Amino acid sequence: ISEKSNPTNIEKLRLELFNKINSLGIGAQGLGGLTTVLDVKIKDYPTHAASQPVAMIPNCAATRHLHFSIDGSGVAELPDVDMSVYPDLEMDYSKYKKVDLNILTREQMSDWNIGDTLLLTGTIITGRDAAHKRIKQMLDNGEGLPKGVDFDNKFIYYVGPVDAVDDEVIGPAGPTTATRMDCFTDMMLEKTGILGMIGKAERGQATTQSIKKHKASYLIAVGGAAYLISKSIKKAKKIAFEDMGMEAIYELEVKDMPVTVAVDSEGHNIHSIFQNIQVVSTKV
Repeated sequence: ISEKSNPTNIEKLRLELFNKINSLGIGAQGLGGLTTVLDVKIKDYPTHAASQPVAMIPNCAATRHLHFSIDGSGVAELPDVDMSVYPDLEMDYSKYKKVDLNILTREQMSDWNIGDTLLLTGTIITGRDAAHKRIKQMLDNGEGLPKGVDFDNKFIYYVGPVDAVDDEVIGPAGPTTATRMDCFTDMMLEKTGILGMIGKAERGQATTQSIKKHKASYLIAVGGAAYLISKSIKKAKKIAFEDMGMEAIYELEVKDMPVTVAVDSEGHNIHSIFQNIQVVSTKV
C-alpha cells in the first residue's frame, strides 16, 4: 500500500479506509494485531443521487489467486511449485497441552485458560447450521437425537468437510463461523451433554454466558488451514443426515489437532479482551 502522486478522491478514500480498518486492532481471526486487511479496493459507478448504494465484499482468497493467460497455442502449463523456497517448519509439540478427548472431564477443562494451545486426540462429532436446525426440530418433537449420534462428553466441530479424494481420509476440513450456531448453543449444552465446541470467530455475550453456566469451553481452529487440519483427522465416517451432503454429521478420530481456547469454563472470552485493546498503527 503506497500513496500515488496526485491521488483521486477514490484513492484517498481507499487509503483512509485501509488505515482506519487496521487501526481497529481486530487482527487475524479477531485475536488482535496491526493487520486486519491487506488491501482495500474500491469500484465506483454512476448512480442516481437519491440512491447512493454501497456494497462490501470481504475477500479471504485475495492472496491465493493464480493468474495465467490462454492464447490458443496449446494447453496452459503452470510451473511446478518450488518447495525449496519455503522453510522447513516443525511443530514443537512439547510446548502445548495434549488432551485425550476420550477421557476428558469438565474438571480437567477448568484448568484451561483463554489463549492456551491444545492438541486434541480422540473422537469429535461434527455439525453445521443445517444439522443444528434439524436436531432442534427433532428434540422439539420429542424424537431425541438421530440414531447413532452420541454427543455426551464430546466436542462438536463446526465443519462441513470436503469429500475425500483418492486415499485421503477426508478432504479439507476447516472450521466454519461459530457465531451462526449461537442460537442453538444453549440447547446443545442443555440437552445433548456436549463438553464444548470447536469453530472460528467470536461468540455472542449470551452464548458466552451459556458456556460459563454449563462449565463448557469454546475452542477455535485456524481458519484458512482446512487442508492442514484434515491431516490431523485419522478416521472419518458419516453417522447421520447423509442427505445433507457436506452438512451431514460425521464422527472424526483426530490426533494432535491444534486449537486455541477462546472461551473458557469461567466465561472469559479471548475476543472480548482483544476488542478492548487500543491499537495505534502508523500510516503506510
